[in-house]
Amino acid sequence: MAAALTAMAMITSRQHVPTTRNLHLSTAAIVRSFFSAQKHRYLVNYQSFNTNLNSSPSLCTKTAQATVSEIQRDKELLSVQCNVIDILEERGLIESITHQELRSACSNARTKPIKIYCGFDPTAESLHLGNLLAIIVLSWFQKCGHVPVALVGGATARVGDPSGKSSERPVLDEETISRNSGGIRMILEQILGKKIGTHDGNLGFHHSSAIVINNYDWWKEFKLLDFLRDVGKHARVGTMIAKESVKKRLQSEEGMSFTEFSYQLLQGYDFLHLFKNEGVSVQIGGSDQWGNITAGTELIRKVLQQEGAYGLTFPLLLRSDGTKFGKSEDGAIWLSASMLSPYKFYQHFIGIPDADVIIFLKKLTFLSLEEISELEEGMRKPGYVPNSVQRKLAEEVTCFVHGEEGLKEALRATEALAPGSKTHLDWKTIDAIANEVPSFLLSYNEVLNSSLVDLSVKAGLLPTKAAVKRLIRQGGLYMNNQRVDSEGKIIEAADIVDDKMLLLSAGKKNKLVVRIA
Repeated sequence: MAAALTAMAMITSRQHVPTTRNLHLSTAAIVRSFFSAQKHRYLVNYQSFNTNLNSSPSLCTKTAQATVSEIQRDKELLSVQCNVIDILEERGLIESITHQELRSACSNARTKPIKIYCGFDPTAESLHLGNLLAIIVLSWFQKCGHVPVALVGGATARVGDPSGKSSERPVLDEETISRNSGGIRMILEQILGKKIGTHDGNLGFHHSSAIVINNYDWWKEFKLLDFLRDVGKHARVGTMIAKESVKKRLQSEEGMSFTEFSYQLLQGYDFLHLFKNEGVSVQIGGSDQWGNITAGTELIRKVLQQEGAYGLTFPLLLRSDGTKFGKSEDGAIWLSASMLSPYKFYQHFIGIPDADVIIFLKKLTFLSLEEISELEEGMRKPGYVPNSVQRKLAEEVTCFVHGEEGLKEALRATEALAPGSKTHLDWKTIDAIANEVPSFLLSYNEVLNSSLVDLSVKAGLLPTKAAVKRLIRQGGLYMNNQRVDSEGKIIEAADIVDDKMLLLSAGKKNKLVVRIA
């Protein structure tokens, strides 16, 4: 018994990736050279457009010259010359792996691609910035010729993952889970591929290189007695309690319910199901998912008596001061355009400090490390324009999440909404940010021929007429991005944008939209 426990401990113990990379420098050098040579044409097919932001174009804005056959050749070349583990390691996207054999398993994607999955529980209608690293890692596997599988946790969301939580998650009803699952699936389809097949029991290449499935498909028919017999008997309570996420909760005042305690078995069985039925051999997740991932590799080894199941975790995305990156003062940074506009998403990255921008470029973009090094070097040179590298980061991430059109929308709004901008301002541009700034509804007759000073107070831009007049004298009041010089300014028909809106600004950041009914 002691020998068995010792062996099990050796298998499930966390194997941190070695910091020494000399063995992989040759492959990494090839990868860097490849991306540097191909960065103007590989994996993109977008028309360029003028950003007027005095920065190099986003990868998404470069015109691709490659034909379909050339792109396929590039993908085959990349899969032969690179090992995705080396790439992830160089970019700081690996914290731990369960077995060092994973590196060799990923070594020949052209002839033997592996299938890798990550789970996303639909606890909200949208994924958020904290989920982006998982999608980035899946995408790196995809770019290197492997097959990413995104698992929507329609079943596991009914239980709730206790990892990283100090209290139990609220129970979601069926309608909410269904709505959330649909929203998350849409985001994954948008980012990982435009054409993604539904699950039909075969995750082959006949649909797409990226697959989205829902674990409720197999859990809805799984009976409790069958689960206890087929899965529960292989679980050891001592091992389950030793998981870090469980220990922390057991030591808290609230403790942990049996429902949450069983979550690791549910996630473990997901891995077993995908391994057995679909040939998925790798599960990835954030560092807080280590216990759930190893529960799966152990279950596969015990139930199927097979090796070849691997786990990989990536570190949390942290700022240089050690705080978690991914939330703003207003809450989560959502990936869905319906919950957070591409403009607001873009602006979130513009505000990143210089101390963080380079590490975020490495982890959140697909720019070559050479190009990132050039950007870093440029920041130290005289004449560097502040926030230029932040704009590059914002472009790359916004295009990855929202596509070319989302990036165009963000750039148009950024340019048009800058105080003093001469860019034509239409109601659609104002409407794109209307949900992100305060707004006030008035009738057309209430606005036309009214005093701008009175309107500014009535709409809530400033508290008093004296404050408005003082701001005008200081040159800080703008209407539709044009500086207002007269305290006696009267609103004319030409001032109302498309007869629908006015944009008032007190300084550069304090904006207010007046909607015209």
